[in-house]
Amino acid sequence: MEKYLQILKQYWGYDAFRPLQPEIIKSIGEGRDTLGLMPTGGGKSITFQVPALTIDGVCIVVTPLIALMKDQVMGLRRRGISAAALYTGMTFDQMNVAMDNCIYGACKFLYLSPERLSTDFFKEKLAYMKVGMLVVDEAHCISQWGYDFRPSYLAIAQIREYLPNVPVLALTATATPDVANDIMARLNFRKPNLFTKSFARPNIAYIVRHCDEKEQQMVHILNSVQGSAIVYVRNRRRTRELSEFLVSQDINADYFHAGLSADEKDRRQLSWTEGKTRVIVCTNAFGMGIDKPDVRVVIHMDAPDSLEAYFQEAGRAGRDGKKSYAVFLWNAGDPPKLRRNVTNSFPPIDEIKKIYNSFCNRCVIGVGEGGGYSTMFDIGDFCTKFHYSLNNVHYAFDLLDNAGYLEYNADTDLPSRLMFTVDRDRLYDIERSYPALDDTIKASLRLYTGLFVEYAIIDEKRIARIAETTRQKVYEDLKMLARLGVVSYNPRKHATVVGLRQNRVEDRFIHFPKDVYEYRLETARRRSESVINYLQTSKCRSQQLLAYFGQLESEPCGQCDVCIERAKQSNNEEYIYEKLRATLTEPLTYDELLKRLEPVNSKRLKTVLRRMLDSEEILCEQDIYRLPSL
Repeated sequence: MEKYLQILKQYWGYDAFRPLQPEIIKSIGEGRDTLGLMPTGGGKSITFQVPALTIDGVCIVVTPLIALMKDQVMGLRRRGISAAALYTGMTFDQMNVAMDNCIYGACKFLYLSPERLSTDFFKEKLAYMKVGMLVVDEAHCISQWGYDFRPSYLAIAQIREYLPNVPVLALTATATPDVANDIMARLNFRKPNLFTKSFARPNIAYIVRHCDEKEQQMVHILNSVQGSAIVYVRNRRRTRELSEFLVSQDINADYFHAGLSADEKDRRQLSWTEGKTRVIVCTNAFGMGIDKPDVRVVIHMDAPDSLEAYFQEAGRAGRDGKKSYAVFLWNAGDPPKLRRNVTNSFPPIDEIKKIYNSFCNRCVIGVGEGGGYSTMFDIGDFCTKFHYSLNNVHYAFDLLDNAGYLEYNADTDLPSRLMFTVDRDRLYDIERSYPALDDTIKASLRLYTGLFVEYAIIDEKRIARIAETTRQKVYEDLKMLARLGVVSYNPRKHATVVGLRQNRVEDRFIHFPKDVYEYRLETARRRSESVINYLQTSKCRSQQLLAYFGQLESEPCGQCDVCIERAKQSNNEEYIYEKLRATLTEPLTYDELLKRLEPVNSKRLKTVLRRMLDSEEILCEQDIYRLPSL
């Protein structure tokens, strides 16, 4: 381990690894396929960045999080380590340069999304690249039994065929034992090799609170617990409504969901991360890749679909190790709503087939045609025209994607595109008439070739750096040039993209394998019931969560709502009296009684014992207590 410690000290300035990091590093460094289960904030990146620096070749890191890619690439470069990333918004030339740098040894780390793995461009370049390690982040996404299955992750196993002797390191923060085994099987591990760290988060108090007035309870909690906070809800409209409600209660809040523009997301996330916004009200679109250490409370206003999702979201509290709270607010309407959500997520197969045919008809694609076709798609307009519910279409497209018929990307980040629509003489006249636009025009032409011939994918931030101005000024300049008819400008935006993975097939040939529909439906039901049990079972919340992830032996946390209530009852003499009568089914010593009644207050226990002895309800001989009937 000495060489790894030297690298850790040289590049990161640390003298020692965190728990479990050395075991994972040693395993992958010795060339063994490795799965590491590490709680959120446990230092996953170190487990591959350190050993990769001792292995010959490029370390390929597969992750679905563009923000995480950019952050880690910048972090590595600041430490003097060469790194690159491939993501939506880059030009072909930029991607080509990045890949060539990896081929010729000028780059040590290459980050990319799982979708990139299956492109011909990547496969062609990969053939010339020396790869030393393959890392799969958020590895639970490859398992159909995982809570966030993504079909694109299945391409990783195919890439392993191109890299037969390259070890893979799979990392995730949340996986049940069944999911962990599935991850290793789907990634073609040469032999099972699992390292897991305790999922216990002793600094987080898990609280479940039954209440009818959730909004008032939320305000009460946020007024009681100071510091940064996250409030999770299930739908986009509620994020705005609740944030406005909090502002009306003099609590600094904003909202976040997948439907916001990329710029708005960046602005709101940065404001919250820097502490300018105290509370972010959001859907589950917020949080992945976020590493804000000082979140003091996470509140769930709606029940998530699984305990995996809940644990991941609640675990964004207290990453600095200080006391924090994860509060789950629920009422009688939540369990039936959760069960309905599962049912609605799996429309009847006949309905799915109808939606598939309607999509093909809308796109004028005949049977036996259309394989590889892809288009930006307005689902709202589609639902209106064909009289479908939005949820049914969303879930039908998702199932058709998993079954291999459609390719469905509900939140695709489409980069900005620019093309000049006038000749150079007209452009010269514009520059003279509107001198304020000159810097943006010149910077655009300097950065991107062929703008008078075809659209180019552009980055307003890069243009702003060359023009020595702000991104907002570049955006406004390009909008003005578009209004003047000088350019055609399509700003960066999010859109739904739907396409056909194969030629259109007839209804009778559309088949859903059991692991796509039937088994996943049953798994979703089990997950929702585990959430309901968590809400309704009077057992230590931490113990329940740990048991779900396979840690069956754990102590009560002493700080969740169940443990706090038990502690209160342990001081109640009537409670102790009833527990004593129920416990003395056999003769027991005082120490045995105290252990079985834990966490009962020992002084209170002695008081109740004396009272029961005086009334002859129990007998004591040689320090052994028993009921008279025994």
